[in-house]
Amino acid sequence: MNPNPASSLPDTPSDAAPNAPAGVAHPKTIKSFVKRAGRTTTGQAKAFAELGPRFVLPYAPQPLDAGAAFGRHAPLILEIGFGMGEATAHIARVRPDDNFLCCEVHEPGVGALLKRIGEQDIANIRILQHDAVEVLDHMLPEATLDGVHIFFPDPWHKKKHNKRRLIQPPFVAKLVSRLKPGGYIHCATDWQPYAEQMLAVLGAEPRLANTDADAGLGGYAPKPDYRPLTKFENRGLRLGHGVWDLVFRRT
Repeated sequence: MNPNPASSLPDTPSDAAPNAPAGVAHPKTIKSFVKRAGRTTTGQAKAFAELGPRFVLPYAPQPLDAGAAFGRHAPLILEIGFGMGEATAHIARVRPDDNFLCCEVHEPGVGALLKRIGEQDIANIRILQHDAVEVLDHMLPEATLDGVHIFFPDPWHKKKHNKRRLIQPPFVAKLVSRLKPGGYIHCATDWQPYAEQMLAVLGAEPRLANTDADAGLGGYAPKPDYRPLTKFENRGLRLGHGVWDLVFRRT
């Protein structure tokens, strides 16, 4: 869903693939976003002004006090990239007992999710408009997360750009270190070559177990009920495009 004037790497199927950062052939470190253009609407700007102070957290290179940020203690789920927030808002509504910390740097997307929060009276979302990699490095200590959602990350279709993909062994190892035992990683993509890479990378991490290894889907998971089908995903499915979910749990 989309980790953005910059956009998170995770993209909904509706988003066009973003351009590579200017002048950078192959970034030395993976970021959870790339620069992209976007226009904030009047409604999104109003949501920023009215709801931003409550729901957008400032980035600070120090451990996050999630209890203080959410006003309660509850399982903490990190979402990296939420696009325009359609699925994020839905999941937060159907899982009211969980707290959702959502990273997205694309300003129109943040504004759109804030607008949904106001319209749907959602209280269990907090947004960090910052690179999720730095959030992981500096704000989330080890064993603090109960789950991670990464839906439709940018697939970087060209082979020479595959190294820009977010789901790679060093990043997955970082995610796993932030998970509590029993915590999960849920990824979804509509690009089969990326699905195959995700399956290989997640499957090679020794601290993860595939929750659906015996589901008869080649290692992919049935779509969990909490993840909705967006209108763009439904359109893609009608056109015969596949969508692959992967759910792995920390052992």
